[in-house]
Amino acid sequence: MALSNSPPLYEKIPLRNTFQRALEVTILCLLLSLLVYRLLTFSKHGFAWFLALGCESWFSFIWFLWLNSKWSPVVYKTYPKYLLQGVQDLPPVDMFVTTADPVLEPPLLTINTVISLLAVDYPAHKLACYVSDDGCSPLTYYSLIEASKFAKIWIPFCKKYSVQVRAPFRYFLTDESQSLDCPLEFQLEWKTMKDEYELLSRKINDAGRKSVPCDLTGEFAVFSDTERNNHPTIIKVIWENKGLSDGLPHLIYISRQKLRKHPHRYKAGAMNVLTRVSGLMTNAPFILNVDCDMYANNPQIIHHAMCLLLGSANERDCGFVQYPQMFYDGIKDDPFGNQLEVLQESFGPGIGGMQGPVYGGTNCFHRRKIIYGRSPNDAKSERKTFPSVKGELDVDELHKIFGNSKELVKSAAIALSSETGNPSNLSNALEAAHQVANCDYEYGTDWGSKVGCLYGSTAEDILTGLVIHTRGWKSVYCKPNPPAFLGCAPSGGPSSMMQMKRWATGLLEVLLHKNCPIFGTLYGKLQLRQCLAYMLILVWGFRSIFEVCYAALPAYCIITDSSFLPKVQERAIIIPVALFVIYNIYTLSEYLRIGLSIRSWWNNQRMAKINSTSAWLLGFLSVILKIIGLSETVFEITQKDQSFDGDDANAGRFTFNASPAFVPGTTLVLLQLMAMGLGLFGVQPPERHGEQGSGTGEFVCSLLVMAYFWPFFKGLFGKGKYGIPSSILVKSSALTLLFVLFSR
Repeated sequence: MALSNSPPLYEKIPLRNTFQRALEVTILCLLLSLLVYRLLTFSKHGFAWFLALGCESWFSFIWFLWLNSKWSPVVYKTYPKYLLQGVQDLPPVDMFVTTADPVLEPPLLTINTVISLLAVDYPAHKLACYVSDDGCSPLTYYSLIEASKFAKIWIPFCKKYSVQVRAPFRYFLTDESQSLDCPLEFQLEWKTMKDEYELLSRKINDAGRKSVPCDLTGEFAVFSDTERNNHPTIIKVIWENKGLSDGLPHLIYISRQKLRKHPHRYKAGAMNVLTRVSGLMTNAPFILNVDCDMYANNPQIIHHAMCLLLGSANERDCGFVQYPQMFYDGIKDDPFGNQLEVLQESFGPGIGGMQGPVYGGTNCFHRRKIIYGRSPNDAKSERKTFPSVKGELDVDELHKIFGNSKELVKSAAIALSSETGNPSNLSNALEAAHQVANCDYEYGTDWGSKVGCLYGSTAEDILTGLVIHTRGWKSVYCKPNPPAFLGCAPSGGPSSMMQMKRWATGLLEVLLHKNCPIFGTLYGKLQLRQCLAYMLILVWGFRSIFEVCYAALPAYCIITDSSFLPKVQERAIIIPVALFVIYNIYTLSEYLRIGLSIRSWWNNQRMAKINSTSAWLLGFLSVILKIIGLSETVFEITQKDQSFDGDDANAGRFTFNASPAFVPGTTLVLLQLMAMGLGLFGVQPPERHGEQGSGTGEFVCSLLVMAYFWPFFKGLFGKGKYGIPSSILVKSSALTLLFVLFSR
């Protein structure tokens, strides 16, 4: 892997954003002016003024965190064409694909991701693909076996004709064989490949319709007496590459042991088993992990990552490479606000100018030794973590860290020494692999606390990346063209809300963890600005309290005939009006700058309010219940759809179910309706002494809240899944009446 004299493999390019900076600073100044005005006039007002001051103080803090995160953006441009000139021998890479439920995560989706990874432009004998099946599904295993047969003809086809999209379900959406300049040979092979893929799809779909997808005999006998949460370890080498650079990479199926009432740590536990098993079988120095729906859209993804990982003068500067999460078949104008396009364009490069992007849980290349807890080139910290004897790693200490498997300790020592050592035969490592995949293997070790993916949060990815940054490593945000990976975004209201609730829950757990960013800055090597960037996303749960209070404030003021805004005739009204106008110009410019529509901007603004007052609030309450010991947080799997009809007339309509996540939004809508009704009919208490009554500002803000929550207003009159369930209406009505009663 030695680098020879060659052109640089990547370029770090600072971005100019003078106009954006000016608007950001202007908004901050207006926020501070509003706070000063409220403090100076505090004695003339009551509770509503105090509540507005508290909420706006929080919003000012959040805006300062945003300003910090966007202040010095950089992008990285990689040059894969120079990689083979500069690197004498490309390093091996282990690829992890995780799936947990064959219903919510259809096997056909998983195998397309696997096939796209097996077909990337990289020497096949340097690659190994490990698929973790936490659902212990014979259907998933059957699908992988059939997919491996298809891959043997698909990979040569892709490389012969330089196919760019190597996930077949996406490639065959267009008929390239009909192009006028296509040779007859290509047309015939294209038709053959399409027929073979359709046959593969039929086999898997037919198997999925059966109660038992196949005869549980032979290779499938191990599935005959298994339950999803109660089964032994199953490891199957589906295909082993015998050193052929143009063949099929290793493909290994893993379903770790699970026992009832035994904590299995969700995705973090699965990732740690993959790390240990792969360490025994192939022990590649670099690891790529992807979710089962994130297919490789760019066949050069590994080359781009290696430009950054191998091209850095100091390993410290590139501990891991994070590709953005981007999506295919997104509904026009992003009605559910979950395509994250502006966030990828602003937050990614912005935090890339500091210590680097957060670990997003998918689409990420790590150095294996970092996952094993290694610190950067700092002799003192390395000796503290991994004691040595006469310059060599202490084997006894490694046993305490990595467990009682001699084979794993040996492979870990090799990885920590930045060497590579691949077993000549994968089958020889099967016995040891079963041992390290068992439930009780981690007891008395550092797995999950200092080594591997860390436990303690359903956002295990953010926590693990945070600890890596705290050790002093930097990370790199890489966004090549075409996009490296594409996945599927949630396609409805309930799925989107559940995903946001899970994120808010996990992020708040990280904030309350012993490895939180504040401690990382005080006692570790986490830079201050990086700490603030982490805080921006970790406080999602806390933000919900202030968002709910501020959304309810206009209704409260109308009901109690009080005010939280200056009167129209007061000059001070210029401050909130200017703040509202400039903030919306700023956010709109972000969308227009990357080619998105005004409708997309509005949909994302609307969903930001809905998520922050509903899904995030539920995440906050989940963590509170966990702290007081009433419940445990659960990793909820998001429904993944292979394709979505964006042209469907109902594609962007908001859907509802009986989830408590819809209670806050429904309550806020009913509250605004109740308040405006009382205000219009004059059913308000007399003004309190020294206080001004509600005015135009409060009514306008109440209408604005209604506009943000328009899907909930429509849901009051909708039917079926487009209507709010009666159970939610009853709860929200009761909360609304209680609010009005206590307010008055």
